[in-house]
Amino acid sequence: MSDLAVETTGLTKRFGRVQAVTDVDLRVAEGDRYGFLGPNGSGKTTTVRMLLGLVLPTSGRVRVLGGRVPGDAARVLPQVGAMVEGPAAIGHLSGRANLRLLDAAVPTPGGRRTRRARVEAALEAVGLAQVGRRPVRAYSLGMRQRLGIASALVRRPRLLVLDEPTNGLDPQGIALVTDLLLQLSAQGTTLLVSSHLLSEVEHLCTRVGVMDRGHLVVQDDVDALRAPTGRLVVTLSGAETGTAERVLGRRLLEPPCGRSLVVADEGDVVGDLVRGGLAVREAVVERRTLTDVVLARTTAVGEGAGVAR
Repeated sequence: MSDLAVETTGLTKRFGRVQAVTDVDLRVAEGDRYGFLGPNGSGKTTTVRMLLGLVLPTSGRVRVLGGRVPGDAARVLPQVGAMVEGPAAIGHLSGRANLRLLDAAVPTPGGRRTRRARVEAALEAVGLAQVGRRPVRAYSLGMRQRLGIASALVRRPRLLVLDEPTNGLDPQGIALVTDLLLQLSAQGTTLLVSSHLLSEVEHLCTRVGVMDRGHLVVQDDVDALRAPTGRLVVTLSGAETGTAERVLGRRLLEPPCGRSLVVADEGDVVGDLVRGGLAVREAVVERRTLTDVVLARTTAVGEGAGVAR
């Protein structure tokens, strides 16, 4: 594996008698597009807050961009852009003024000399360049969300950590943010994205970690998790399902539904159907979705998920 942008070892956090995170070994390689998933209360947000030095672990170790957190936080965290638990801003100031204050608060390469260019580039990237002077209190939820993403981008970070980045966005806004993140990834930015929109994560991310009740229960490449299930979904041109049942025998795994058949992917299924006198419109290898993986490895709400965040 390439150099790690994020590495935790035995990361554990207790709040009194509540065990929020237990022995989490997170591995995010430089250049990864890493989706951090899990139901509410699974410990995702607590873990992210520990990565950013906002919460101290009870035990375990955190390394971000090669430095220890919190020990090396002053050196490494200026290279990290983050939006956690929603965007924060001063309501009576404009988006542009908020970004300038944020940029001034943390030492940044180029400093004051290039601040205006960085702020304008961040606003442009999220589609807010034309409303940068409007006070934030007049922003819609989607606009506030875009400003939060811009605040994470203004320092041109090596690592971008985003919590629900498409929350409150319309379809056009979701597409804009997804395209922006793909562009940043192509330029070398490492992404760590927490989201409940599993279809978006499946499209965006190359690797995922899944939390459940404070434990990291899955950590793997998306392609590996979406391996074939061993089933084919076959669509016939006609409705001769009775003939199909006789041809396929035990390979037919479910009763036919209209012209669709679910069959075991063994032998020459399509050839056998054609030789049996049936016209096949298509045959698609069934794969697990990310939703399937997450639901299979996590606990439903109401089954003891606890109060971790």
